[in-house]
Amino acid sequence: MKLVAPLSAFDRGDLATAGGKGANLGELVGNAFPVPDGFVVTTQAYEQVAQGRSTRQQLERAELADDLRQAIIAAYAELGGGAVAVRSSATAEDLPGAAFAGQQDTYLNVVGEQALLDAVRRCWGSLFTERAVAYRARLGIDDAEVRIAVVVQSMVEAEAAGVMFTADPVSGDRSKIVVDASSGLGEAVVSGLVTPDHYVLRQSGEIDFAPGRREVVIRGVAGGGVVHESGCTERAERLPDAVLTELGRLGRRVAAHFGRPQDIEWAYAKGRVHLLQARPMTALPPPPVGPLNPVRRRMATVLMEYLPVRPYPIDMTTWLPYGPAGLMGKVTRSFGLRQAFEGFLEEEDGVVYRIVPPSPRPSLRMLATPFKVVTKARRYDPARWTEDRRFLDYLAAVERMRARDLAAMSWAELARVPRQALDLVEPVAGLRIDYLPGTGLALLRLILALRLIGCAKWYGPLMGGTRTRTSDANRALERLAEVARRTGALKGGPQPEEFTRELAAFLAEYGHRESASPILVTPPTWSEAPEIVLSLVEVLAAEPPRDKPRDALDRLLTHPRLRSERRRAWMTRLVAAARAGVAFREDSHLAFMLPHPILRRSLLEMGRRLTERGVLDRPEAVFHLRLEELEGIADVAALRPEDAERLRETVRARAVKREQLSGVRLIDPAEVFGAGDTGDALITGAPAGGGTATGPVKVIREPAEFGLLAAGDVLVCPYTNPSWTPLFQHAAAVVVDTGGAASHAAIVAREYGIPAVMGTGSATSVLENGQVVTVNGDTGAVTAAP
Repeated sequence: MKLVAPLSAFDRGDLATAGGKGANLGELVGNAFPVPDGFVVTTQAYEQVAQGRSTRQQLERAELADDLRQAIIAAYAELGGGAVAVRSSATAEDLPGAAFAGQQDTYLNVVGEQALLDAVRRCWGSLFTERAVAYRARLGIDDAEVRIAVVVQSMVEAEAAGVMFTADPVSGDRSKIVVDASSGLGEAVVSGLVTPDHYVLRQSGEIDFAPGRREVVIRGVAGGGVVHESGCTERAERLPDAVLTELGRLGRRVAAHFGRPQDIEWAYAKGRVHLLQARPMTALPPPPVGPLNPVRRRMATVLMEYLPVRPYPIDMTTWLPYGPAGLMGKVTRSFGLRQAFEGFLEEEDGVVYRIVPPSPRPSLRMLATPFKVVTKARRYDPARWTEDRRFLDYLAAVERMRARDLAAMSWAELARVPRQALDLVEPVAGLRIDYLPGTGLALLRLILALRLIGCAKWYGPLMGGTRTRTSDANRALERLAEVARRTGALKGGPQPEEFTRELAAFLAEYGHRESASPILVTPPTWSEAPEIVLSLVEVLAAEPPRDKPRDALDRLLTHPRLRSERRRAWMTRLVAAARAGVAFREDSHLAFMLPHPILRRSLLEMGRRLTERGVLDRPEAVFHLRLEELEGIADVAALRPEDAERLRETVRARAVKREQLSGVRLIDPAEVFGAGDTGDALITGAPAGGGTATGPVKVIREPAEFGLLAAGDVLVCPYTNPSWTPLFQHAAAVVVDTGGAASHAAIVAREYGIPAVMGTGSATSVLENGQVVTVNGDTGAVTAAP
């Protein structure tokens, strides 16, 4: 490849030579888009000059070899001389996951050979500005791997210019094109110096317009350079409809050509629209999922609660399809309901992009479901599920695999462990299929009985009194907190032996519990992150635990309609059966998580070995790979350099994409929970725990922040799972972005008698720490306290 070549010589496959900007522009030129003529000073030219120079100052002062100088001057002459725009084009920019917008320099209205050569050198030097280095560091991109080309194009003396997004950057709506425009050169819009005119082009042909203020206008001046003029005298005229129509047409063509929404800089001059650059839109929200029926809305609520963090590729190929979500898919299919727990996540560039609430569909098998449910309910009693031979065999198999030494295995043996751990879970679906019918019928009988005596509202409190492995864990935490109070274990210094011993026993019993999500393998367990447990202990040890209300069953049995011994015995049996069903549902989940730590340890051991070989920079980076990609490595010790590089590039690209999506929600909560008028309330949601309580807001976003909660705070959190519930005995109330009245948070809140509001959608972003609010668990409203 030449040191200098025309834009038409490149296409999007020439990233390594022309950089992201140059490759994309070459692709547009080759497909007859209206792009100003230009040429590229290639990365080979940069490498020739950059030898031994690694700072901005060194590159800006570098002497150019004569052949390179002449090549640039000749290309400039062939372009016609005159004013040109000189733009940096690094090999790491304008990628699907990393735009690098504004990280390297651009020089406009450059006139003359010497000015051009100086601008090229300054573009090279901009590769090492503080902002560019920091941006690459955040994305995990090694400075040594990045090269930079320079794009030189004929200057367009724009009457108006700006930026066009081929999808709404706020809502993600792909049916809209958003155009920001202002007078003069587009740099005023790109750099944020002006409030631009704002247009939204709809597919129907309608155009929404909001005029800008044109505070500054940037124009080229004779002899080179630009000037910033006050825009106060500019008339704020709309772009002609014909120009907007042409922008919309070109924008849709560019997006269709590249196969994804684009961020396009454009200029309008002498009756013609020019495209100055195009790059993939980054951090773009998923497109709206459209109207949700009640079933899809309920499914979305559940999925949002179970997916508080973005799954990794390794999640998508291990625990997600084979763990609890996969198990429930098998259960629902066995009863004739298809597509309930599969296909609800979409990926883009190998990274999970959005949640699409599934639409469960009945099959002919569902006609036999009532008979199947009754038959299984009679045969399989949820109160006796732990005596089932399948469960006992499962526990034994888990223990055998847990005892294996992963570090001593060969790579071939280790690579088989993830599948073996997942196979352990396979038979467990049968237990759920067999015992859930009895659970469902027991709950239904209790609901009908309570309605019969006019006590339907007692159902929640009665189920809140169920003893489960979760409630056992919470009581064990309380005992651990009592040991901490008594021994001073949390006052700093070495921990007392008694507390250390009790903590180890607790983790041995409950350490396999998930910290963030039961359907992902990548978040650590309690054993791997004992600081979560210590944070809970710190909260619980701050003061004696709140007394729980009297068991709801004892109170219910005093009801006038249950005066006879026979009726009280009848109700006691119904409650016991329902509680056994709830305990089965809860405890079987915890038991089914036992293979999770084995799977996670095997993946991290593979990551450790890949890190030792220099393929990964840390063991956890293995989460960016799919299981089949790991299984495709025959022997890590004999990994070929080209295969190692391919894996490194895969991990890097997915890590960059994931970082760019870090601020993007998997689904817009407003689509799930609505965004109606809240009246006087600060936020509203589903009422899930009765009563009212007032206190200061404490936003807790993740388990690592558990220790921040103080007694009497209103706990505001994005999601909950059983790990969060010990906090409830000290919180005044709980307000959650996700979930519903049947979620863990709601059940435990009712057990402790504190108000709960679920499914608010945005409480964590609306409510602020220290803000004093009143939570009404009966109406679902959170209001400002007087």
